[in-house]
Amino acid sequence: MKVKFCLLISLIVATSCRQKETKSDKKPDQPLIGSWHLISSKSITKGDTTVTTPPKDQEMVKIFNGTDFAFFTHDLKKGKVDKPVFDSGSGTYTLQGNNYSEHLAYCNYRDWENRDFKFTVQFKNDTLVQTGIEKIDSLKIDHEIIETYVKMR
Repeated sequence: MKVKFCLLISLIVATSCRQKETKSDKKPDQPLIGSWHLISSKSITKGDTTVTTPPKDQEMVKIFNGTDFAFFTHDLKKGKVDKPVFDSGSGTYTLQGNNYSEHLAYCNYRDWENRDFKFTVQFKNDTLVQTGIEKIDSLKIDHEIIETYVKMR
């Protein structure tokens, strides 16, 4: 009898400790969260447009969780080319409506680290278009980028 009573109390305590989800606990739909494959990228400098990514035999992926992003670019030949490619970076982001801001904390191009960039994003089904200005005076970088991604998962 004591064992049944102890089991009953244990069951009550265990179920009462479970956190119940309320409407305020649910996160709003966040279309940015997930993995994205870059399919097109352009850089516009002083009116001149250059297609910048993805070059032949390379791919880029950008991944978002609720607060952080990371991107990775690599060659498709597993580094077995004259000039192997692997670029990466990560940091934090905020998204308010279509206004998207990144703080690039880590990057293999170290002079880009600890920089903030502001962009506009548009979502259409499984496609994300990110546009904005990348400007770093000390590196003489001042161009507009237009990047198009397709959601992987």
